[in-house]
Amino acid sequence: MSVESQTTNSSPIENLITEHIDIWSSAIKRKSSSGRGSSKKIELYGIKKLRELILELAVRGKLVAQDASDEPASALLERIAHEKAQLVKEGKIKKQKPLPDISEDEKPFELPEGWSYVRLQDIIHISSGKNLTSKVMNQNGSVPVFGGNGITGYHDKSNVSKRTLVIGRVGFYCGSIHITPRLAWVTDNAFITNFNSGCIYIDFLSWLLKSANLNENDSATAQPVISGRKIYPIIVALPPIDEQHRIVAKVDELMALCDQLEAQTESSLDANQTLVTVLLDTLVNSQNVEELAENWTRISGHFDTLFTTEHSIDQLKQTILQLAVMGKLVEQNPNDEPACVLLERIAAEKADLIKQGKIKKQKPLPDITGEEKPFDLPEGWDVTRLDDICFGVTSGSTPPKDKFDDKKGVPYLKVYNIKEQKIAFDYRPQFIDIEHHRKKLTRSILYPGDVVMNIVGPPLGKIAIIPDSFPEWNCNQAIVFFRPIEKILNNYIYTYLKSARFLDDIELIGTAGQDNISITKSRSIILPMPPLKEQHRIVAKVDELMAICDQLKAQLSEAQTTQLNLADALVEQAL
Repeated sequence: MSVESQTTNSSPIENLITEHIDIWSSAIKRKSSSGRGSSKKIELYGIKKLRELILELAVRGKLVAQDASDEPASALLERIAHEKAQLVKEGKIKKQKPLPDISEDEKPFELPEGWSYVRLQDIIHISSGKNLTSKVMNQNGSVPVFGGNGITGYHDKSNVSKRTLVIGRVGFYCGSIHITPRLAWVTDNAFITNFNSGCIYIDFLSWLLKSANLNENDSATAQPVISGRKIYPIIVALPPIDEQHRIVAKVDELMALCDQLEAQTESSLDANQTLVTVLLDTLVNSQNVEELAENWTRISGHFDTLFTTEHSIDQLKQTILQLAVMGKLVEQNPNDEPACVLLERIAAEKADLIKQGKIKKQKPLPDITGEEKPFDLPEGWDVTRLDDICFGVTSGSTPPKDKFDDKKGVPYLKVYNIKEQKIAFDYRPQFIDIEHHRKKLTRSILYPGDVVMNIVGPPLGKIAIIPDSFPEWNCNQAIVFFRPIEKILNNYIYTYLKSARFLDDIELIGTAGQDNISITKSRSIILPMPPLKEQHRIVAKVDELMAICDQLKAQLSEAQTTQLNLADALVEQAL
């Protein structure tokens, strides 16, 4: 049964869900991701806000109706206080220092009839679980072991003998809430929560503590940790015990609706992603420009329904680049001067520069074998290594700290200054002393038009062209740069490197967490080279299609912003 069909005898909140399905399901946020070519993670923001709304309505007494015949929370608090005093008298718990009375300014909303404000210290008592090392733990046991993030293993003994609410105490999951089964072992990474179960329903307390966002009350240290000193002063609103049960039943019901809506949304997004991938593959596998044009026409007529996420648009961009550097994006012209002639001319020019002492002769790289060619080359194309068509390919270096300045000098690039295939020098800009730049860092002087690439990751292979906003630049050793002998080649080199085809074949050095591309491997990158005139046609077509993609992304961003704002407005309206 779909979410929309569940409207019989619906409550206002259920109507809010079903009447605005499109907003809840289409309000989506992009989440940051690492790694070149990795899938762009998304957050179902609308459904997340819906869950938060349900919980907020629950703890404010707006989710179910109040019943005047319910025993009021004030009576529950009297019984809890009496029981607590008796436990102190018997020496079972220590008497705690009383906290200040709750002032009117501390009360966040007007309480429903029968509810009472209370500090957590007055209704719960927390104590740390017991350490259990992996050496002692019997993994063949059937008793679940609970740490800060729920079940972490199994044991053959327990240290709690009833359903117990545990609170993550340290680390990333501090403040997380879990309920154990009847038998469990709770480690010292979590707190065991004790309370009067006749006055407080454990499942309601779980939702109540989740709404309190206990992890926001950590100690703000390098190792997050919470304690009773942070938890006990928190103010919550306590309803009658019968209403607690009604609230939990309704929350569980509505959260199940959210689960169903989330599953439907994710299924729809997955289906769209599969369709986009299949259709883009047909473009890459087109046998010629004519077939590509047919496939492109079939896709371009449905841009608004196909490319509905940033990831799908980025996929389209990458497909365009793949087609460009494979010679499938524009037609070949047999009248164009073939690339082999261009390469011969560049080789002669480079040899002359070496003879004149203007550039150093590098150790020759091996010839390109047939196995190294990335694909069958179109007519008039050839292959070359980047080093063969560039001045010496090298990376930058790091000058002494006293040579840096935040406002003046020569702009100095680091890896984080390459973003979205452009130089982003407005982000944490640094400058170096001009004299030091020209005398000590001559090897890494950059000029407008140079193509730069980061060789330390992740992510590897971010590409940019040096802009003309400054006459000279410099960079650190995590960036390599390519300056073609004939500057007119730079836009095509930039286009090819953006396609990232070379990353599939290049051998990396370093560890998985800190991959590197060596200078030698950077020099050795194989470039499929079209005729010069075709390069111009390719770059022009890529620019044209990328502009369409950027327009799609701008429209998508605008639509997503609208949906996010609508979701927020619905939440505000409901509260």
